[in-house]
Amino acid sequence: MNPHALFATLARYNAWATRRLLGAVAAVPEQDYRRDVGLFFKSIHGTLNHLLVGELMLWQRRFAEGVSPRHALDEEAEPDRARLAARLLEGAARWQPLIESWPAARFEGTLRYTNTRGEDVTLPFALTLAHVFNHSTHHRGQISAALTQLGLSCPSLDLAPMLQQESQP
Repeated sequence: MNPHALFATLARYNAWATRRLLGAVAAVPEQDYRRDVGLFFKSIHGTLNHLLVGELMLWQRRFAEGVSPRHALDEEAEPDRARLAARLLEGAARWQPLIESWPAARFEGTLRYTNTRGEDVTLPFALTLAHVFNHSTHHRGQISAALTQLGLSCPSLDLAPMLQQESQP
């Protein structure tokens, strides 16, 4: 599979899974949404904010603009629940067109950026992009577990159901 097809699929999956997760999160009462449920970023809200910071405010800007913004990974970038969900959906939708705009050779190159500690980093471009999508999957899984712990349901967030859905006429 060529890198455009692979990463465009991962971008579609990322947007699809984010939509499904946020649909489930919408049913969470406010007190449960913001309370510490034992996640790395404590609450569902804290973890969603981390996704906004990590995936969109740091990584997406590194890939799209070649800049290295400085944000704390636990920063509350969006305190409003509805705006946070909207920003996550908007950001997830930007990945696929961005990926499709890159020449194939870009996937063979490197990504240079300055990390949140101020250190210069050079990593393989394609593997680092894979990391971004894997990182988001990891945190969606944490939120899925939190929903279960709260007695709520969460739809399947696996890639296979999305592929099955896409293959249906």
